[in-house]
Amino acid sequence: MNPPPTEPHVIDKRATRASFSRAASTYDQAAVLQREVGDRMAERLDYIRIEPTRVLDAGSGTGHGTLSLAARYAKAQRIALDLSPAMLKAAGAKEPARWLSALGVRPRTQPVCGDLERLPLAAASIDMVWSNLALQWVNDLPAALGEFARITRSGGLVMFSTFGPDTLKELRAAFGEVDGYSHVSRFTDMHDIGDMLLEAGFVTPVVDMETITLTYPSLPELMRDLKAIGAHNATAGRRPGLMGRQAFARVVAAYERFRRDGRLPATYEVVYGHAWRGEARRTADGHAIVRFERAGAGRDRG
Repeated sequence: MNPPPTEPHVIDKRATRASFSRAASTYDQAAVLQREVGDRMAERLDYIRIEPTRVLDAGSGTGHGTLSLAARYAKAQRIALDLSPAMLKAAGAKEPARWLSALGVRPRTQPVCGDLERLPLAAASIDMVWSNLALQWVNDLPAALGEFARITRSGGLVMFSTFGPDTLKELRAAFGEVDGYSHVSRFTDMHDIGDMLLEAGFVTPVVDMETITLTYPSLPELMRDLKAIGAHNATAGRRPGLMGRQAFARVVAAYERFRRDGRLPATYEVVYGHAWRGEARRTADGHAIVRFERAGAGRDRG
């Protein structure tokens, strides 16, 4: 038997890419939460004054956010970057035909296959970085935020969402009663993310969070949704083979303790952040200023 990994929460990027590529055809039907969070992010842009000439959708998936950015910043050049070529292909199918683009209906988006921790883009080449629920798939969050800072021009904006530590806490607890393997990714606290933004070179970051709860009739329904969006367990500490029926039945029984009003909850702690590229605002004694806020919400699924 192989020894357990020393870093069980490290994400296998090859497995992640393969998982999202398999899910490219089913993603849109199941990505209720991803669209909702993206729409809530877009509403925040109503209060931010920026007219970018070049926008990056970092972790673009099947392109819902890219199209939203296209509608808001019609004249901006757009780059859609994703780890999965299949996701980029699915997003490209939603773009206007090339002949319509040639007539000026709307410029097409440039697809780029790449890793958020090593962006294949020039320094100071982007006016606005947008990233909806993608940063939780990186292994080195400070490095990814550093890459965002590297490619963002002075005065440019980064806006993102990711998941916080309470995400899928019910699922983590249920599996934890059955074995010691890693079944849910590790997520970063919003306060640490605020510090990382400052370290990366962003200024006056605003970081807040809300809890969104999806509900399901059964655990298999939740697992099917996660599979449909490509959110497989890709951590190094995952179980090396399939879980047996008896073990999974124990997981189902453990999850049943969370049932309320006939439904099983799946909690998501959604962290939102935005910051500007430039010099930091500081207090009189030299400390950088970070704002933190908190909210809450819920939603049914299934």
